[in-house]
Amino acid sequence: MFGLKNTRKAGPIGLNISSSSIRMIQLTHNGGAIDIVAADETHFDPTVIDDPQQRKDFTIAAIKKMFARSGFIGTDVVSSLSNDILKVKSFRLDSIDDEQIENSVRQEVEECFSLDADSAEIRYMVAGNAYQGDEIKNEVIIFAADSQIVKEHLSMLEKAALTPVSVDSIPCALFRSFQKALRRQEDSDLVSVFVDVGNNFTTVIIGKGQQITFIKQIPIAGKQLNAKVAADLDMTTQEAAVLRSRLRSNADDTLDPDTRQAVIDAMRDVIEELAKEVSLCFQYYAVTFRGERPEQAIFTGDQAYESTLLNALKRHLGIEMKVAEPLRGFDLSKAKLISREHPAMSEWAVAVGLSIKGWDVPDDESRNHERD
Repeated sequence: MFGLKNTRKAGPIGLNISSSSIRMIQLTHNGGAIDIVAADETHFDPTVIDDPQQRKDFTIAAIKKMFARSGFIGTDVVSSLSNDILKVKSFRLDSIDDEQIENSVRQEVEECFSLDADSAEIRYMVAGNAYQGDEIKNEVIIFAADSQIVKEHLSMLEKAALTPVSVDSIPCALFRSFQKALRRQEDSDLVSVFVDVGNNFTTVIIGKGQQITFIKQIPIAGKQLNAKVAADLDMTTQEAAVLRSRLRSNADDTLDPDTRQAVIDAMRDVIEELAKEVSLCFQYYAVTFRGERPEQAIFTGDQAYESTLLNALKRHLGIEMKVAEPLRGFDLSKAKLISREHPAMSEWAVAVGLSIKGWDVPDDESRNHERD
């Protein structure tokens, strides 16, 4: 995404700072296999989440502590910009000329994101041919962020004694984490769907083969579910978050049936709204690219274990829903400090994708003609 040169042979640390947690993972090759060098995670103290400076101080201290205790090698790090910082938008163009595309991208950034194109960090990828009636146009995906916020992000990492080598987007990192499974020739036309359900946003990524063709940020996620449960059950949002976490945990059977049903009922309207938004993404893809319909969607993120949401999406979309297992087949003996409350550990998908940026897995940005 925002690339800096990585001069180390070892894989960099993949650092995913979400709204609720900080995850670090480092991978390496071992005889053709991929092994974990180290992995660690820290959840934000709820008291610091809403204060930018306290949150930054907490992040720096947490990174230093995880680095010291977990056996990471080197300080090179690839991090991601959160969805509330990095803006993503698709638009269509007649032109295939690089200069005309770049001029149109700058105009879109200023009009849609209210950012100064001269000072913003802007990247884009040409996603492929898009159908608009009988016309064929170029579908272009824009990534943009305020350059000052990016500088502050890099400064924070340096204060944590890390060496930033690249800053990536969550959608690209997610897609990359599963690219190795899509490298076979027979997968070149396979339509894959990834849905990352976080706290502030749900991100939908659709790809064909090893190329991203569609990205959509939906501002409906865990935060909205917590707020609805809190309002309906007359409790704080933090209490609602804990209650929902217990509901998602397969190991927790202490919730009485009435409370369990009350939480499910409270979430229903928000879940239905989110399911409809994801369904619209599928419709847009089908009309725009006229590609094959996907057979399943893979879910990632902290909120991916919401069975009520998975069932609602299955009903709306008519396809199978599968929770991602980004660490499946990895030796986890050196990752003793990470939570395994949910065996799939889908919340690690972004960090894994960040950690493999720039090595043997083909880079989705280059395949999609990303321009600096």
